[in-house]
Amino acid sequence: MPIVPLPFESDHPAFAGHFPGRPIVPGVQLLDRTQRIVESQYGLTLAGLQVAKFLSPAGPNDALELEYEVAENHVRFEIRCGTRRIATGKFLVADGSPT
Repeated sequence: MPIVPLPFESDHPAFAGHFPGRPIVPGVQLLDRTQRIVESQYGLTLAGLQVAKFLSPAGPNDALELEYEVAENHVRFEIRCGTRRIATGKFLVADGSPT
């Protein structure tokens, strides 16, 4: 299973409004970057998100890592900061995508 860095710049515009005084990485940003990384590294098209669980907030200075596993019709993923689990989930692979 590949493990890749999932960096978020400390001046990312999402931190200004999410949440003032205690910025966290929005879940939609975690999912978007995960999808882009998997699609670009494998030449896949992900058809949708089957499940996502957000387990712990991630802040602007957290060193996030993405670990994922590509199967025939889905991609499971886990985002961590060290040993702390941030999010887990599963994307569906579009019909006709190479696996």
